[in-house]
Amino acid sequence: MKNTASTAAGAATRGDGPVASFIRFVVFGGGTGLAASAVLLVLAQHMSLAAANALVTVASTVVANELHARLTFRSGRTGWRMHAKSTGTVVVSYLFTTTAMVVLHAVAAHPNVMTEQAVYLTASGLAGIGRFAVLRVYVFAAGRRKAADSRPAEKLALAPAVALDRGAVVVAA
Repeated sequence: MKNTASTAAGAATRGDGPVASFIRFVVFGGGTGLAASAVLLVLAQHMSLAAANALVTVASTVVANELHARLTFRSGRTGWRMHAKSTGTVVVSYLFTTTAMVVLHAVAAHPNVMTEQAVYLTASGLAGIGRFAVLRVYVFAAGRRKAADSRPAEKLALAPAVALDRGAVVVAA
């Protein structure tokens, strides 16, 4: 049986941990958002802004969902069910940021631009963290669990690492 310290180190070097996933989440999600913004500017030259925004929103959501499934969380989950669950987190994020802005305007009749941006960016950041957590724990976790179940020796070696600190793992090895 593998030593739990080496198995945990292997997981960290593969980039499967929550910090590595979060970095990929920000890079792929942010990159998709920036690309969508550029495409929106081009499409808005040829159609109404509302139509361009609708097209770009749908396309960028599908692209981001695929990137998160394949690269951010490396789950291997694809298909309409994954897209529906992941898109659900986008809808909740939208409702959260919209609510934050509505509340701001309910408490401050004419907030300045800096206040609006601070509220919006804070709400977006919190929504993003919440979205990351839901995607990692709920939407894409089953794919990671299935992959782990196919490696029984590693599964057994990883289980005790949760309850032990580094010192205990080194002593046990």
